[in-house]
Amino acid sequence: MTEQPMHLGRQLLRFTVAGGFAVLVDFGILSALMASGMNHTPAKACSWVVGTLTAYAINRRWTFKADASARRFAATMGLYGVTFVAQVGLFSVGYPVACAWIANELLARVVAFVVAQGVASLVNFSVQRHVIFRPRGGDAGPGDDS
Repeated sequence: MTEQPMHLGRQLLRFTVAGGFAVLVDFGILSALMASGMNHTPAKACSWVVGTLTAYAINRRWTFKADASARRFAATMGLYGVTFVAQVGLFSVGYPVACAWIANELLARVVAFVVAQGVASLVNFSVQRHVIFRPRGGDAGPGDDS
């Protein structure tokens, strides 16, 4: 796969579509695990892992049109580690707060999920576009195995 720079608007649209699909996977798993009786924090941690791997697979190939790379994968997993803490932490704190303010539990879950997801998505897109999946002109960095 040849890496080509892509216009910001097109890349952001693709990132949003890929992320939307990954969010559906994440939220579906979160809801199923919570419905089965799992506490909200471990349920979010499990759903996040599956949603994140889904997003990575789609974004590497379609959004950023990047070749497979062990360094790029490691850099992305490092970024995802940071956003995992941010997203699960924000959901862990935000969900009980939302439940206290919103009588409908599902709506409270959606609000807490959207806030946590939004923050993580902004960080992810910015770092992936400008650091991890930035087309490189021969310099070794997170995206190169040379």
